[in-house]
Amino acid sequence: MKYRVYITRASRGRGRHDVYVVWRSTPRPLPLSLSPPPEQQRVSQPAMPAHSVPDAALLTGLVQRYLHLLKKYPIITKSVTSGVLSALGNLISQALDAKKKHKGGQPVHEFDVHGPVRFAIYGLAVTGPVSHYFYHLLEVLFPAAAPYTTLKRLLLERLVFAPAFLFLFFIVMNALEGKTMPDLQHKVKTRYWTALKMNWKVWTPFQFVNVNYVPVQ
Repeated sequence: MKYRVYITRASRGRGRHDVYVVWRSTPRPLPLSLSPPPEQQRVSQPAMPAHSVPDAALLTGLVQRYLHLLKKYPIITKSVTSGVLSALGNLISQALDAKKKHKGGQPVHEFDVHGPVRFAIYGLAVTGPVSHYFYHLLEVLFPAAAPYTTLKRLLLERLVFAPAFLFLFFIVMNALEGKTMPDLQHKVKTRYWTALKMNWKVWTPFQFVNVNYVPVQ
């Protein structure tokens, strides 16, 4: 709002005058746009789900807790992790196998409830501890600064550790299933080489990263 000042005089006789000050306001023209000025405008952001931040905080806390346990109790933590993952892997494997047979019209075998238990025992007692010491051994035998370290680690893991570990798997699983020595010999003759070739084919790229770039805890 703008104001203008007007001064008037009124005569009172004998040359005396009273002075009056009159204020008149001039209305300020309204802007054409009723939107707020640029500095007051705010870019609207999509509302974030109320549960997203707590979920992220919870996940971060769980990861930090796991890393703390991994550092404080490395063998126990790795063993428990291996046991849980091995049991889940067996469950998924049985489910996929049953689904495949059902689609192919083949008879579906009854779900083996003892399978996840056997795999959990194997992961807990074998995979966790053996893997822990083997990867530490790789660090000692082939330091990161040594020449051709990445290739040496990969070759040792793929050509020595993987075949031996797979053979150990056949032995332990045969014992957990209550099978006999002839059963073990039959499994080794009919399944070992096929399983080893599949292991080399599928897991070699992952193991290259695992033995060379994943830090040892």
